[in-house]
Amino acid sequence: MTDPTSTSRTTALHARHDALGASFTDFGGWLMPVRYSSDLAEHRAVREAAGLFDISHMAEFDVVGADAGAYLDAALAGRLSALAIGKAKYSLLLAPSGGVIDDLIVYRLADERFLVIANAGNRGPVAAALAERVGEFAASVADVSDDYALLAVQGPRAVEVLAALDELTDVAPPVADLKYYAWSRARAFDADVLVLRTGYTGEDGFELLAPVGIAARLWDALLVAGEPVGLVPAGLAARDTLRLEAGMPLYGHELTLDTLPAQAGLGRVPVLDKPDFVGKAALEAADLTDRPVLVGLVAEGRRAGRAGYEVRTPDGDAVGEITSGALSPTLGHPIALAYVSPAHAAPGTALAIDVRGTLIPATVTTPPFYRRNA
Repeated sequence: MTDPTSTSRTTALHARHDALGASFTDFGGWLMPVRYSSDLAEHRAVREAAGLFDISHMAEFDVVGADAGAYLDAALAGRLSALAIGKAKYSLLLAPSGGVIDDLIVYRLADERFLVIANAGNRGPVAAALAERVGEFAASVADVSDDYALLAVQGPRAVEVLAALDELTDVAPPVADLKYYAWSRARAFDADVLVLRTGYTGEDGFELLAPVGIAARLWDALLVAGEPVGLVPAGLAARDTLRLEAGMPLYGHELTLDTLPAQAGLGRVPVLDKPDFVGKAALEAADLTDRPVLVGLVAEGRRAGRAGYEVRTPDGDAVGEITSGALSPTLGHPIALAYVSPAHAAPGTALAIDVRGTLIPATVTTPPFYRRNA
């Protein structure tokens, strides 16, 4: 239930979550539903049918202008000017040191307009970095986060849910034809909506960006449309285990200001043959020889390592630290992401997780731990 003493912000759907009996947690400065029924049931629904998430805490930025593409090329690590209208791209916002300020997704809406979606907890740093990097570019950046709600429908039956949503009209291109990391325009409740084929669960799915004024009606309509296929509302706990199984990084855990992209397995995201971008010089000069690298760990039994637990050799020598860990609901055994020394990062390496003084045998693997059927 809601904590009346919380000072966190709430989304436009907070009353809906409260009415559904959600438990809440503070996340990135927002009071968000952590679960409605059980973590396991919500996780399983997304893997087998569909789940509905409120992710309206995410931050959105509108980038407009004749130099919008060139500006984003300079501000971000990727080459966004080459992005086709109707497509999206994962990218990184780097500090001059090469560390990660945030990971984000960029959507090209028109020749001179882009949408940038960033993590909720990094809204301030992202807004500041984007604003200060405009410089002489003919481009403007507007923080439009408070104008929109963002709902995610994730799971193998997500297409069926949207197809049954009678309130969603004028979808172009049609939902069934939409490729991964692409988007469609649509209408709902007399308002413009963007249907984005992206997600953070390792399953097929969509994210609907809609004006905040229609958020509650859209949420209600999605629950009705999804009921026949088993869609359930899902909270942050299920979202976290889903993304962990899929090997997706979480800012503040796998990504930080002290993390270089190559350490996190994201070395291909920065386009080093671009003329310049913030952080390029630092990446080119970096010596990665002894820097810890991100790996997956799988273990037997039921005791999972958690963020901050030490990773050791079987003999007990410390070689790293877990950033995210859980007992995988889908796989039935513990999994974790961890930074370990390069000498112990090869797949198949035998290591151990220090779980409150007990060394739990674990084996290095390459994420993701789970892949959906095509």
